[in-house]
Amino acid sequence: MPSTTSSTSCRRAELSGRPDPGGLRALAERLGRSFDDLDLLARSMAHRSYCAEHPGNTSNERLEFLGDAVLGLVVTDHIFRTYPELPEGELAKVRASVVNSAALAEVAAELHIGDAVLLGKGEAASGGREKPSILADAMEAVIGATYLDGGHAEACDLIMRLLGDRILEAAAGPGGQDYKTRLQELASSRFGRLPIYSVVDEGPDHAKRFVAMVALDGREWSGVEGRSKKQAEQAAAREAWTTLSAEEQEGFADGGVPDA
Repeated sequence: MPSTTSSTSCRRAELSGRPDPGGLRALAERLGRSFDDLDLLARSMAHRSYCAEHPGNTSNERLEFLGDAVLGLVVTDHIFRTYPELPEGELAKVRASVVNSAALAEVAAELHIGDAVLLGKGEAASGGREKPSILADAMEAVIGATYLDGGHAEACDLIMRLLGDRILEAAAGPGGQDYKTRLQELASSRFGRLPIYSVVDEGPDHAKRFVAMVALDGREWSGVEGRSKKQAEQAAAREAWTTLSAEEQEGFADGGVPDA
């Protein structure tokens, strides 16, 4: 039978030895969000080795379990909506390329999550703060904590800011090209000119959003929002490339020749 103390055993007062509040706030800043319940972030840092040495505390494994599910849903929903031309098999490959321990460990290392993880003495002495498995698990726990603290929208925002660029690269496929490159090649061959991008941003620094516009041959594609300038430009380029490629294929199907 599950312990009735599992939901409270890692409360602020009980989690002795955890990072000080200033350290947690620094981690929250690196994550780009402010936690209403900072203790959720503290709980996401509690590795089982720490809890084994501090009876009464619960590890981050429950938050990790939740975060894994949230991560999978957010990434799946995003790629399903963003890449309507990709078949199921390719969508699965894109998802697998970012929803895996290696990718999560890389993101966690970039955020210096290892500095904040609570470890037992033995695990800490054996280099646990750099172990990919511990970093990946902590990253999933952070996603779970974010979901509980801010809901689906906040969790989605965090995931896309951290993994959005990796998704774009994965969607291009092995040896593939990103949409800006594809659009540039199409524009050069079909119109003899290059697309022109403009980007505006809005919101506070920790939650900035970008909207890109791409202009080509007197036409514009705009209103595409991204979590970084690169993401916004890639999304706008994808819209333009998809439209122009479809028009080009229709021209060939009708027996015509696309405009030079």
